[in-house]
Amino acid sequence: MVLAISVAFYQQVSEDKNIYITVIAIAVFMFGMMQLSSSTPSKNQEKQEEDAE
Repeated sequence: MVLAISVAFYQQVSEDKNIYITVIAIAVFMFGMMQLSSSTPSKNQEKQEEDAE
């Protein structure tokens, strides 16, 4: 994810900007964030489990 965001920032500063590389880098970053957030437990998970019982 760090590599993808680095590539996106590098593309923005370079003289020959390639929008496709930037879009792909942002898409990879968003996919990585989605995977990371799905594996992180919710702060309210214990409360939700108690309410379910």
